[in-house]
Amino acid sequence: MGTAGKALKQVLATYRISQIQLASTMGIASGNISRWVNENRDPSAESAIDIRDALETIDPAAAKAFTLLYWERRIMDEKE
Repeated sequence: MGTAGKALKQVLATYRISQIQLASTMGIASGNISRWVNENRDPSAESAIDIRDALETIDPAAAKAFTLLYWERRIMDEKE
């Protein structure tokens, strides 16, 4: 568990995007973002796409970074 959460945590820190800002853009409660970032729960595949879309609205570079980090980690996890 935590592939998306790790990627999201890194992107939010790097691009200085708050959990509240992302949650507001996504139209969800900030508690959901917190659970993902703290790896208490993984977002669904649909939510991962929604995260990417919201990041695209906030900062396109952040969306690209999330996509690359998320898929790179997923591929590496599958190889192990």
